Amino acid sequence: MSAPPTGDADLLARHVNGDPQAFNELIERHRDRLWAVALRTLGQSEDAADALQDALISAYRGAAGFRGGSAVTTWLHRIVVNACLDLARRKAVRPTEPLPADVTADRTGPDALADRDIQMSVLAALRRLPAEQAAAVVLVDIEAFAVEEAAAILGVPSGTVKSRCARGRARLADHLKDFDPRRNETDLSRVETGEQADSMKRNGTQP
Repeated sequence: MSAPPTGDADLLARHVNGDPQAFNELIERHRDRLWAVALRTLGQSEDAADALQDALISAYRGAAGFRGGSAVTTWLHRIVVNACLDLARRKAVRPTEPLPADVTADRTGPDALADRDIQMSVLAALRRLPAEQAAAVVLVDIEAFAVEEAAAILGVPSGTVKSRCARGRARLADHLKDFDPRRNETDLSRVETGEQADSMKRNGTQP
């Protein structure tokens, strides 16, 4: 029988004790989700990469300070979010470059196009939120952390997370009020109907 996978806390302890591979193994386990949080919080890949790099350096150097009061993943996410918020405050402006719709990049057809439109609209709206609200919305509504987990990551009370989410959602709704995916379906239906009518005319039949 194969040995069970090493736990996150064990990997962190091995890193603190001098294991040169343990930290890399730990980060590879969680890199995708940490990157997603950084990218969605900051909205621009270059900024997200900078914040994630700063966060991982902080985690690498500060691992001995981890006391086990929370999950290692919570600790890592807290460091990443703090790095994102620090960078956002330093820049004092939200980035405006569009992000690639990587979640639906391998899909085609009308449904995929609609999904991409929705995703791009949401990401653009997220970039217009204050950084603290964006972080709360990303953690709770996109990454599906429980409010209590998000509170532990952000280092604030659960009520503060709920308040930031509520204000962020209200702002998002305002930013997205002009986006109606049903309009795309109506437009697509009109195009398909027009194409069918043209085809029937060419074949000498009536629609």
